Order: sequence, then C-alpha cells, then structure tokens
Amino acid sequence: MGSSPTRLMIVDDSALYRQSLRNLLREMPDVEIVGSAKDGVDALDKIEKLDPDLLTLDVQMPEMDGLELLKELKRRKLRSKSIMVSSLTSQGAEATTEALMEGAFDFILKPFGGNSEKNRHDLQCQLTSKINAFRQSIGQKPVSATGSAERPIPQGRGVAEATPQAAAACQAVVLGASTGGPSALKKVLPRLPDRLSVPVFVAQHMPPQYTKSLAVRLNDVSVLQVVEAEEGMIAKPGMVVLGAGGQQMRVVKQGNSFQVQLTDDPPENGVRPAVDYLLRSVTQATNGNALAVIMTGMGRDGLESCRQLKQQGGHVMAQNQADCVVYGMPKAVVEAGLAERILPLGKIAPAIVRHIKRSQRS
Repeated sequence: MGSSPTRLMIVDDSALYRQSLRNLLREMPDVEIVGSAKDGVDALDKIEKLDPDLLTLDVQMPEMDGLELLKELKRRKLRSKSIMVSSLTSQGAEATTEALMEGAFDFILKPFGGNSEKNRHDLQCQLTSKINAFRQSIGQKPVSATGSAERPIPQGRGVAEATPQAAAACQAVVLGASTGGPSALKKVLPRLPDRLSVPVFVAQHMPPQYTKSLAVRLNDVSVLQVVEAEEGMIAKPGMVVLGAGGQQMRVVKQGNSFQVQLTDDPPENGVRPAVDYLLRSVTQATNGNALAVIMTGMGRDGLESCRQLKQQGGHVMAQNQADCVVYGMPKAVVEAGLAERILPLGKIAPAIVRHIKRSQRS
C-alpha cells in the first residue's frame, strides 16, 4: 500500500470555518490541503483543475449547496470523494442522509455550543477517523499510521461452511453497516420482496436524527415498511427496523413476535447503535435461528456476535471487498472464518430470500 498524502480541498461558505478546518488538517501527517472554495459553484472549477482526492463539503451553502455539488461531481464523473460537513438539525440530517445515499463517503458534525477547546478536539477526532477510513478504502496507511499495512484477502466463498447446513426456520435477519452503509442499504432493501416472512433489524452507525432521516428515505424506495426503532415496538414480518442513533437496540421474544427495546447502555466498539449489541439479543431471542449480514464499514463491530450466532447454529453472510466503501467489518468476519457466503451488493437481497425460504422448507 502506498503512503502518498491525501490531497484535500475544503468547501464551506464560512471563512471562519474554512480556517478552522485548515488549522486542524495542517496538523495531520499525510494530508495536503490543495485548495478551498466558498460554495459549490466556486468549487467545481477548482476541483476540475486541482483534482483533489477528498473534499470536506459543507451541506448548506448559497449558490450551490453540498448535495447539488455532489450530484454534479457524479454527472461530470469527477473522482473526488466527499466528507459532508453537517449541522445537527433536521434540515442538515435530511440533506446529509440524501448525500450519503447518493454516494458521499461519510460525514462529520459541526460542533455546537460548549467549550471551544472541546469542540476543537471533537472535530479533530472526527476528521482523523473519517480521513483514516478514506485512506483505508483506497489502500493507504492511516494518517496516524502505526504497525504494518493490512493485507488484502482473496474473494470467494467463506471458509466456515462451503454449503450452508439445514437448520430450523430463520426467524429474523440482522444487517450491520457503518461507513458506506446508507448507500449500500439503498441497494439492498428495495430488492427485498413485500411478502418477506421475517422482520429485518438494522444497526447502522449514525447519530440521532440521522437514523430517522435514513429510515424515511429507505422507506420511500422500498416495498417493505422501513421504520426507525421505537421503545416497545412490535417488529412484524416484512418490517425493517432501523436502530435509533445514540441508543442501543435489543430484541426480545414476546409470544410469537419480537419486541424492540431501546437502552442507554454504553457504546460497544465505540458506537451506539452497535451491531454486536443488537445481534446478541437477536441470537438469544431466536435461539440462533437468525441470519446476519455484515456490510461495509470500518472496524470490527459484529465480529463477536457473529461468532456467537454461529455457535448457536445461525448463519452469517458478508459483503465482498470490491463493493465495500471500507472493507473493515466484513473483512473481520471473513478472516475469522464465520462468513458462509461473501457477496456483491446486488446479490445480497436474493441470497437473504433464498436462505429464508430454504430454512423454512427444511
């Protein structure tokens, strides 16, 4: 893997915020600031000339906002990826969610209120995390690189089970995702049929408000009902329940149905909602008769709960490396030998349907 600097452009209508970002980014090794722009119109010409690897892209700007610029970049087939810079408001959440579904790499939140030094630290942590994820996605060392580079692994079927074994009927599906997840979910959920016989639970790493916007947008494009989790909700067959940002989601058996519970339990793997937290509860509620699908994202969230699910007789699939924005979470599951199938995005939904039908016939 290479270690060339990430060439970055700052796009924001606030001169003060552009300077704040510039000061923070200058402290990061292997980041080269190649330019800045005050809005989307100003940015377009500079992007074509400077060809940055990555943009920090303000969501709300005059003339041409961040979402409009993102769509124009796609139309012109420009290669620059975007980290959206969003405010924690309903309007900011909606626009950012749309940008993520249109292919933005990820987003960061503008700190609001509080101590200025804490805000600076929070912003620096967010930037470092997202830029590291971007560098990982293109095969470069992280900006705070330590240790050896990660080794790509071969694609194909997993080593846990070449052919899935017969089992009791699948009672639930769990999807886990992080970076790149909104766009991936947009490609998977609309391909699930309206007569799906089990509920689907989703843990997507996002903060409050953003999961609500994501659920609304996914519901718009899906035949299944997609909802943000609410305390005490009964998850019916054919319902997709998206974990609420900032809370942990667990599932308990209630008669022949599943009840959703939201808790303020601590983050796991640094996130809330966490895949591990959700999947452990689903494994218990279904006695292991569940399917987990681990999708694009940085880190290892989902690994330990997939291990537990397999031990209880459940099944695991993973998204393939080529289709992942960041091949971290699926890679951890694959390298542990837990994934029975490693699939491109376009084949995940059909594989879920086949698995459910096969398990119900056995």
